[in-house]
Amino acid sequence: MPVKLSAPAASALLPVKGVQLGFAQAHIRKPNRKDVLVITVPENSSVSGVFTLNRFCAAPVTVCKAHLKQQQGIRALLVNTGCANAGTGQQGLDDALATCIGVAQALNISPEQVLPFSTGVILESLPMDRLLAGIAPAVANLKEDNWLNAAEAIMTTDIVAKGTSRQLTIDGQSVTITGISKGSGMIHPNMATMLGYIATDAAISQAALDRIIQHAVNKSFNCITVDGDTSTNDSLILMATGQAGNAVIEEDSAEFVRLQEALTAVAVELAQAIVRDGEGATKFMTIQVEAGQSEEECRKVAYAIAHSPLIKTAFFASDPNLGRILAAIGYAGIEDLNVNTMQLYLGDVLVAEKGGRAASYLEAQGAAVMQESDILVRVVLNRGAANATVWTCDFSYDYVKINADYRS
Repeated sequence: MPVKLSAPAASALLPVKGVQLGFAQAHIRKPNRKDVLVITVPENSSVSGVFTLNRFCAAPVTVCKAHLKQQQGIRALLVNTGCANAGTGQQGLDDALATCIGVAQALNISPEQVLPFSTGVILESLPMDRLLAGIAPAVANLKEDNWLNAAEAIMTTDIVAKGTSRQLTIDGQSVTITGISKGSGMIHPNMATMLGYIATDAAISQAALDRIIQHAVNKSFNCITVDGDTSTNDSLILMATGQAGNAVIEEDSAEFVRLQEALTAVAVELAQAIVRDGEGATKFMTIQVEAGQSEEECRKVAYAIAHSPLIKTAFFASDPNLGRILAAIGYAGIEDLNVNTMQLYLGDVLVAEKGGRAASYLEAQGAAVMQESDILVRVVLNRGAANATVWTCDFSYDYVKINADYRS
């Protein structure tokens, strides 16, 4: 079961003015499950996206990037689960474009105003007849309060739907932010197999929105890892409808900072939910690296710890075999690291200092911390003022079972 995570109530996911969502059961891979989602935004909305850096990126990622560059004004998103449409060559591109045409015809807009997304099994072609047939019923039930259904419609191996909302006041107007995400395995930065959709009714310039999404993703989805595999389909979309009634927010204003903080908080909550719902996860670990010379080297150490199967399996077993953490710090790639001046903490317990086991450390202390479901690992490098935080989970028996049976 997910680590201290449950699906949000439908009423907790607040409608965003101008955003409508509709879903369908198209039997893309499995019967009787929501697997097609359509999201629409009004004219003059600002839309920004960040995508996987995997060179074998999926066809819909390629199409999304092209459509965003054309600046015709994005009006709709189409998401299907069950098939990633990745590793499908020219046929995959043709199919992704055909889905855009299908949505465009249903909504009377241009195909270039549609962003397509797919998630599921790689190296298989979309079942186009079923997918295209699912567009009409999804459009037919477009509603502003369909956020929970939308969160359920994008799930693959996820156990629970993921979504959250925030509200703040800007220029005397109530501004709403609501976001959903999916992801459970093949999670690693750049970005983490995830899809994320966050919408706000704030009025904000395109340049300001583009800046916010980069900041938000670097503080959230680029700080999580489940298994170290970067997916072919990762996508995060940020939409702003401009219907809250506030003055248009530009970069470097006080309103910009407040909206950026709120949107980033939503992204962080969604990113952490992905880790808490990591395939087979029983522990949620925060890896906090402090006092480094740069954020980059702090991240190197954090990811060396977070990616180690030996460390992740030890946490699953609640086994304080913490020498594995020291080994990961040592191979993280900091060539001039002085191991004699750094400290390692498990929760509030000092485990290692002066190049070895802390004199005050008792294994019973480590074992007690590792019994907890939320665990903090702190590494203090004592090399500077930089820091970085990464969130990860353990590896359990169920992780292997889920991925062994994924295509069944």
